[in-house]
Amino acid sequence: MGEWEGSVYSRHAVPEEHGAPVASPFDIDEIYPDDGDQPLRLPRRQVGNSPQGVAVTLLADYTLRTRVALPSAAIVALLGEAGVTTAGARTAISRLARRGVLEGSRLGRRSSYRLSRAAAVNLSAGGQWILASTTSTPRWDGCWTIVAFSLPQDRSTQRRALRAQLRWLGYAPLYDGLWISPQELAPAARAELDRLTLGAVTVFRGRQSALASAIHRAPIEAWDIEAIGRSYDAFLRRWTPLLPEVRSGQVDGAAAVRARTEVMDTFRRFPVLDPQLPVELLPPDWLRRPARELFAAVYDGLAAPAERHVRAVVERFADAAQPGIAAHTTAELVAGVRAGVDPAQPSAGGSATGCS
Repeated sequence: MGEWEGSVYSRHAVPEEHGAPVASPFDIDEIYPDDGDQPLRLPRRQVGNSPQGVAVTLLADYTLRTRVALPSAAIVALLGEAGVTTAGARTAISRLARRGVLEGSRLGRRSSYRLSRAAAVNLSAGGQWILASTTSTPRWDGCWTIVAFSLPQDRSTQRRALRAQLRWLGYAPLYDGLWISPQELAPAARAELDRLTLGAVTVFRGRQSALASAIHRAPIEAWDIEAIGRSYDAFLRRWTPLLPEVRSGQVDGAAAVRARTEVMDTFRRFPVLDPQLPVELLPPDWLRRPARELFAAVYDGLAAPAERHVRAVVERFADAAQPGIAAHTTAELVAGVRAGVDPAQPSAGGSATGCS
C-alpha cells in the first residue's frame, strides 16, 4: 500500500441508541434492507428482488408525490403481478409498516397503506441522487477520502450497519476496516458515521504516495472494475431489445408495470456499484452513460401505460377513482419529486477543498 498524505478528521464516537428506521436520506438502506451489507450485484432475474423492495419501488413509482393511501388488497394484487405470492405480499406490507416505511389506516374492514413522510422524503432524495450520480462525474482532484474504523467483535450488528452505510455513501473496502472514496465526505455523512460507530472512526483526505515496490494495491482496486463493467453490459443486453417495443407502445398493462419496476430496481444499484468513479481511472469505453440513457428511455417510455394499469388495479378495490396515482419521469426525479416537503440532498461527496 502507498502512504497517505493530507488532512485528517478523527473522532471517538459516543454510543447511541438507534432511532426511527428512516430519518435521513442516508438511511435509504433501511428502506431497501437487502442492499449494502455485501458487495452489490445486479438483482436476480438478474436475481429476483425481495418482496419488500418490489413493494417500495411500486409505491414510490406511482404515489411518491401525493403519498396517497392504496387499499392493501390492491397492493397485494400489484405485487402478485410481479410474481410475489399473496402471503409474501402481506408479509412484506406488514414488515414495511413495522419498520416505519409505510403508514396504515383502516375504514371498516378495509385497510390501506401509504408511504410514511420520512420514507417519501428519503426515496425522493434517493431518486434524485440515482439520476444525478449517473449523469455526470464531478471533476476529481486526485485525492481519496479514507475512513478507518474499529468496532468491537461483539458489535456485529453495528459493523454490518456501518458497512452498509459506507457502501451507500459510495465507499469500498481497500482493506478490512479501511474504506475509501474519491469524493469528499459531506458533513451529513460524517454525522451519520459518528452515529453508527461505537468505537473510533478516523477520516483522511489525501493522495496516494507510490512505493518503490511493484507489489502494492492501487485505491481503484477497491472496486472490481471488470465486474462493474459486466453489470453495465448485462443491463444493456437485457433492456436494449425491449426499447423498440416500448417506443411503439407494445408494452402495456401489467407487463409495463413489471418492466418499469424491474428496470428501476436494477438501475438504482449502479450509483453504489459505480459511485462516480473518476473517468481518469476507468476504461475508455465505460458504459455508465449508455446505461443511464437506456434506463431513462425505458422508464419514461413506460410511465403512461404503467400508470394507467396501476390506476385500474387500484380502482377495482377502491370506492372511487384515485387521482393521487401519478408516475414521474426521470427529469422529475432529477428536479426533485416532492412529497409535501423539500427532499434533502444525499451526497457521498462535497465541495472539493484540495488535499495537497
